[in-house]
Amino acid sequence: MTQPRSETHSARIARILADRIISGQLAPGARLRQDHIAQEFGASHVPVREAFRLLETQSLAESLPRRGFRVTFFDMAELREVAEMRASLEALALRHAAPNLTPGILAKAHKANLQGDSAQNVHEWEEANRCFHRLILEPCQMPRLMRSIDDLQAASARFILRAWRTNWEARTDHDHRLILDALRKGQVDLASTTLSRHVGWIGKRSRTLKNQIGSGTSEFFR
Repeated sequence: MTQPRSETHSARIARILADRIISGQLAPGARLRQDHIAQEFGASHVPVREAFRLLETQSLAESLPRRGFRVTFFDMAELREVAEMRASLEALALRHAAPNLTPGILAKAHKANLQGDSAQNVHEWEEANRCFHRLILEPCQMPRLMRSIDDLQAASARFILRAWRTNWEARTDHDHRLILDALRKGQVDLASTTLSRHVGWIGKRSRTLKNQIGSGTSEFFR
């Protein structure tokens, strides 16, 4: 996740832990030990607890009664919910962003798409993919909406990185190209419809993707 220009100590800790959870470095069910994390970041327990609460709002961590926090598991119903929410919210954001999209922004989005097409692994692809979406959506100038979208994208990224960890291969993202082409032509409805379908696919293919995870399924889902 990109580091903001300014952030609190707790937000920084949450961001770094979120990166570890999304990438799979912190596995589902792993305990988040307050003392260890406080020592690692040279922080008191207060910002660490605040960081855990931030992770909880992103559905990346959960509180256990009298046992602290652990990394959440991910179920297929949640994946479908995330996909449907992204499909609606990102389409909404794009409609509001479209009047503010400049040729420069679209050029940057095109560059991000090319980086995704030439990515050497799923981590590089996911980073480029998320960059593309942020570039075309952030000009909506609706920070609350963007925070919700960021959380949803983090949740879907976590699943994608797990599902495609071993069998990922480079691919051309034709939907991104269609979205950019429609935006350049001022066809906002077409761009929004294409984006909605594009981000909703993972929910419709959730069963197939679950099978791709293979033997690690029991470690990831509950």
